[in-house]
Amino acid sequence: MPATSLTLSSLRSPDHKQLARLFSGLVVAAPRALRCQLGIQRHSLGNQAPSRPLHSRPRPSTTAMATQQAATNGAADPVAALRKVMAQPDKAVQAYIVPSEDPHMSEYPPKCHERRHFISNFTGSAGVAVITSDRAALWTDGRYFLQAEQQLEKGWELMKAGTPNCPEIDEWLVSVLPEGSRIGIDPFLHTVAATRNLQQKLTESKRQLVPLLGGNLVDAVWSSQPSAPTAAMRVHPQEYAGQTVQDKLKDLLKQMDEAKAEAMLVTAIDEVAWVLNMRGADVDYNPVFVSYLLLTPAETTLYVDPQKVTPEVAAHLKDCSVTVKPYEDLLKDVQSLAAAKKRLWIDPAKVNYAIYQAAKEAAAIGSRRSGGRKRKSTEAAEPPALPAMTSPEEMDALKQLFVEKTSPVTLSKAIKNEAELQGMREAHLRDGVALAKLFHGLEKQLSGTGKSLTEVEVDDQLRAARAAQPGFIDYSFPTIAGAGPNGAIIHYRAQTGTCRSVDGNTLLLLDSGAQFDCGTTDVTRTVHFGEPKPHQQLTFTRVLQGHIALDQAVFPEGTSGLALDTLARRPLWSLGLNYRHGTGHGVGAALNVHEGPHSISARATSTTPMAVGMVVSNEPGYYEDGAFGIRIENLLITKEADTPFRYAGQTYMCFEPLTFCPIQRKMLALKVLSAAELDWLNSYHQAVWDKISPRLQDDPETLEWLRANTQPISAPAAEPATVAA
Repeated sequence: MPATSLTLSSLRSPDHKQLARLFSGLVVAAPRALRCQLGIQRHSLGNQAPSRPLHSRPRPSTTAMATQQAATNGAADPVAALRKVMAQPDKAVQAYIVPSEDPHMSEYPPKCHERRHFISNFTGSAGVAVITSDRAALWTDGRYFLQAEQQLEKGWELMKAGTPNCPEIDEWLVSVLPEGSRIGIDPFLHTVAATRNLQQKLTESKRQLVPLLGGNLVDAVWSSQPSAPTAAMRVHPQEYAGQTVQDKLKDLLKQMDEAKAEAMLVTAIDEVAWVLNMRGADVDYNPVFVSYLLLTPAETTLYVDPQKVTPEVAAHLKDCSVTVKPYEDLLKDVQSLAAAKKRLWIDPAKVNYAIYQAAKEAAAIGSRRSGGRKRKSTEAAEPPALPAMTSPEEMDALKQLFVEKTSPVTLSKAIKNEAELQGMREAHLRDGVALAKLFHGLEKQLSGTGKSLTEVEVDDQLRAARAAQPGFIDYSFPTIAGAGPNGAIIHYRAQTGTCRSVDGNTLLLLDSGAQFDCGTTDVTRTVHFGEPKPHQQLTFTRVLQGHIALDQAVFPEGTSGLALDTLARRPLWSLGLNYRHGTGHGVGAALNVHEGPHSISARATSTTPMAVGMVVSNEPGYYEDGAFGIRIENLLITKEADTPFRYAGQTYMCFEPLTFCPIQRKMLALKVLSAAELDWLNSYHQAVWDKISPRLQDDPETLEWLRANTQPISAPAAEPATVAA
């Protein structure tokens, strides 16, 4: 797709050249550190904990993928082709940063925005690629180290973010580029906060950050770039939404008034879907639609491709007094508000820099100079860099133009109402039935039979089991079915032709989830269909102990996920073991499987307090490269705890389990479990039986399997004391 075409990849207004002219005189210099973590890990725990890579639905073989990649490149080497574009006089950049995100900062972008995947061949959901004239480097986090090592082509350098010797992106750029070098970005793919940070850091080292408005440079070499998605939207039923659109808008307008804002821009597509009680299908596994929402006291406007609006959706929006405009109209409407000096609420961690800068220019804030002078329209000059600093006068003007605060939708969406929680409970009961049928079927096929299934065949059987449940829409992320050493690849995805087999000698890590009409699920079980090794049992049991400790936590209001994370790691730490991902991430209600702002993680950024109504995953793990992986995951609802005391009048909280699926008994090292931990396991299995068995009355074989796998487990007999002779 030509870079100048009107696509959702750009939100460039009908006239891309007009926007380029808008910025043409702007001088820009560098932001402050797109830290290894900052650019890579943008969304709560989806940033650290087992989040999932987004892939296309078919599973091509490795050979097919390579053939497809070559055909898509439009050149034998896309990196070499990109370097030629970077060197063009109207670009003139010595480095180019390619993030994972789209203009909405989506963790999972539509396929037409998977630029980092295209340029690097790395398919993980988190990563930043940086290309210079002679170097190519990819930053990613611990979930993806093994995967990146396997997928990166020769010539790429893997930067393991979070490890002691990993430089931050700005540090690496300073080390490989001389002073005066220009680092290019697509300002539609970087947030206001990240751009400012990187700008400051590069300026301090006498390098320049250059927003390139003539189109994304990767698009220029991606000849077979997919088209923008056009899937129809749908109305999310009120029985599952629990709150009307009118009430949500009323609450947002109230918060706008309190913040002295005259308009609010909602850019995250899951937030738009939540506010409007609608869902879509623009992104695989995520029921969202590419759009923006702009609120003023006089009007609420949805910017979306009109062909996605069905008659039902049009009627719903009309009833809610929401106006629909073409997606590409957003920018000029923001500019009109800014020119009228209307104060706009933006979330600097979510709004892309191009929108911010366009509003700033429309309000005539900031200089319009390049290299200290205004450029003549006839000059073929290189694009300007960002200014080195902002004057006090400009700072004051910006404070008058923008209210820079976290989107109020973020927290409102995370704290589920009772209807949303009931929908999530129902979704997990349906999922529990599907999982019981799957694991019973796998045991029947693999235990003691000498037969095997491929990882892909396991996934196919899982999809069939879920699809048989009422209200099933799709998976909530691509299944991670890792047999043996593949289980140690935290975000592994099986591919036809290269996947491993599962048999009676194999440990299988199965991490999967579903989108139902009423809610979203995410569950991991690690199972063996033969005899697990003692070391596997020991590490599995330590992971389970951490899982139990977090599940049983009681904590005061104001407690963050950072404080809770240690509970899940302590049993592994006692053996000198650990895992390279977060412990828990927020989950949407019939929305994205990863949502913020809360998470349970060892990272210093995991500071959002847990609140009643939040849904979070509990998924500690352990991985041995080249051998096996273990993870146990349930989803939890945060609820108020019934404590005998309330110190200082505080509310105390605890967790309610959402996931109901047996934990495999043969994987346990029973002597390691305490009596209290064994009691927890027996109580959990009783709950699994009570909730799932009534839904299996028409399937006696699976019902009997469930009965056998939820029976109480007795403590092992004490070993007799040894008496010295």
